[in-house]
Amino acid sequence: MAQIICIANQKGGVGKTTTAINLSAALAVLEQRTLLVDCDPQANATTGVGIDKSAIDKTLYHGIIHETGAKRLVVDSDIETLKIIPSRVELIGFEVEMMSNPDREMALKHLLDELETSFDYIILDCPPSLSLLTINAMTAAHSLLIPVQCEFYALEGLGQLLRTVKRIKQRLNPKLKISGILLTMLDTRTNLSHQVAENAEKYFKHLLFKTIVPRNVKLGEAPSFGKPILLYDPDSLGALSYFSLAKEIINKYSGPN
Repeated sequence: MAQIICIANQKGGVGKTTTAINLSAALAVLEQRTLLVDCDPQANATTGVGIDKSAIDKTLYHGIIHETGAKRLVVDSDIETLKIIPSRVELIGFEVEMMSNPDREMALKHLLDELETSFDYIILDCPPSLSLLTINAMTAAHSLLIPVQCEFYALEGLGQLLRTVKRIKQRLNPKLKISGILLTMLDTRTNLSHQVAENAEKYFKHLLFKTIVPRNVKLGEAPSFGKPILLYDPDSLGALSYFSLAKEIINKYSGPN
């Protein structure tokens, strides 16, 4: 059965999609059968692995409104063991489409049930908001990975996100756990980055991954070439960081659940 990991933070620009793409790619390169599900209408995870949105027949939207089965949505990537369920702008219509559906928070969970035995890991990339799509992802997931940028105000919204997780556990998904907090965009040249990392260590030590993702030019360039960092520049600090994170994840979940 797949381990389903939701990558979420309501703050934008924290490295959420970068983490979804590159963690998925690293897991796949480490011979884990991995599915990346793009739950964001902006579809940056889709284009970030080189998929042409205009060439796609069906997207996640068609699956979660029950128009298409999950297996028909899965497309290949440049890494043999990495598959994608792509997104596109029509996913914006999901909330309106499902407004009167009493089971609306469970749509993604029901869709992914069909795929759980086909993968080792399913990674969910969420919009930068606590929308119905994000709630669907948290309801479908076994665990939550929270990227936090090493910048001013970075920890401000974390309390709200953790309260949302608590409510989802109470109402929709009692098995949801926090996999961990990932510090991203660490700029070793600035005192501020180090201060944020120290504060995170102080308040959330038990939740922090050992891996810290540095601010890295190559990580920023890779999406414009439609490649995960592991294919774009495998020797970069960004690539090494996501390999390290993937190994932490595998070690975390390789034992009994």
